[in-house]
Amino acid sequence: MAARSVTLGIDLGTTSVKAALVEAAPGDPSGFVVLASCARAARAETAAQNAAAGPQGREQDVRRIIQALHECLAALPREQLRKVCGIGVSGQMHGVMFWKTGQGCAWTEGGATPVFEPRAVSHLVTWQDGRCSSEFLASLPQPESHLSVATGFGCATIFWLLKNSPDFLKSYDTAGTIHDYVVAMLCGLARPLMSDQNAASWGYFNTRSQSWNLEILGAAGFPVQLLPDVAEPGSVAGRTLQAWFEIPRGTQVGVALGDLQASVYSCMAQKTDAVLNISTSVQLVASMPSGFQPVQTPDPAAPVAYFPYFDRTYLAVAASLNGGNVLATFVHMLVQWMADLGLEVEESMVYSGMIQAAAQQRDTCLTITPTVLGERHLPDQLASVTGISSSDLSLGHVTRALCRGIIQNLYSMLPFQQLREWGVQRVIGSGSALSRNEVLKQEVQRAFPLPVSYGQDVDAAVGAALVMLQRSLSQQKS
Repeated sequence: MAARSVTLGIDLGTTSVKAALVEAAPGDPSGFVVLASCARAARAETAAQNAAAGPQGREQDVRRIIQALHECLAALPREQLRKVCGIGVSGQMHGVMFWKTGQGCAWTEGGATPVFEPRAVSHLVTWQDGRCSSEFLASLPQPESHLSVATGFGCATIFWLLKNSPDFLKSYDTAGTIHDYVVAMLCGLARPLMSDQNAASWGYFNTRSQSWNLEILGAAGFPVQLLPDVAEPGSVAGRTLQAWFEIPRGTQVGVALGDLQASVYSCMAQKTDAVLNISTSVQLVASMPSGFQPVQTPDPAAPVAYFPYFDRTYLAVAASLNGGNVLATFVHMLVQWMADLGLEVEESMVYSGMIQAAAQQRDTCLTITPTVLGERHLPDQLASVTGISSSDLSLGHVTRALCRGIIQNLYSMLPFQQLREWGVQRVIGSGSALSRNEVLKQEVQRAFPLPVSYGQDVDAAVGAALVMLQRSLSQQKS
């Protein structure tokens, strides 16, 4: 095997940026070893660039995301970075950002290594964005796709900007996800390449024909020139223009992947595995058999969607908008209440304390429906608390009910019986919100009585690295 058998995986998530260095396991062509990994909080939330987005607008500062990425890479061992032969990138799906061709970044000497700094770029409008009301979405043309369009989807956001801020769009000539942007900057691409995984997450993309709904969009006045070219996930987008944190110039960079698909790739060992990822949001994923084709009529009320995976296969996905973000909202509420009472307390202390209290409270009659953000199939649903009695008001009761509610909400979208019918025999748990929360783990076991094992916090980054590693090993064999 060639000396350079290390691949770098990057995941640009909603709350953090992660990176992992992976190499093949000695003597095991299907195994791998994570040499090193790193995570940095992005802290990228910022006010919407367009006031008309209102309080529902959810945007992130691209500069802060890239800064967190550079901090991650700076923390990885330099001797391993020198061996990197491929870079895989994944990130938060559905979101959209804009930039000017040729002016998206500037490469500068950041101390010992060149780094790229965003220049003529917009904010990232994330998947959590709620500016597109149900009425607005109903006014959009029907897509020629098996997937419906929801608020926070790239094409819906562009339609909203076209109606509410057309001059904003005139400032840019290119669009993509945050991870498409990073790949384009690393490789100096004039036009970004987008995998069908991310294209499907934007809406108005037909996975059968592998093409955008150009006629439908064009007839509605949509700026189709902003849509990226689409490429196979697992293919190479280009090569690095510069040496970057000891990674040699000319290193292959893969087309950006969806974080969901990258997470699944890292931990779904068998087709009979289901993957449960709880980070900012929640996804429960099962693999569909080869040859499966979803019904081409979109159903906005369906709680399960079918997203493209690799090799023209699909994943059945119950994607809840309410996961670790709900727990974070609860913690923030408690901290704010204490501040109102003149008491200062760290959020981390509150989080660990409430999980500890819930772990000691094994059951509760309190019922919390945690849908503070609604769901894509039920956009107008809000959260609720029922079964309140004076004996169920302790922190342990409330936290136990909240964790149970997050899992029960997911169960209502994709019940255990359906998993059984699909032949699922094991659940693989992943994601930062699940890995550090024993109460959520208990509730998973309660709702889904199957063997459960747990992956790592950096699953999507590892998955992105593995896609490139498999490609590198295949090239060496041929």
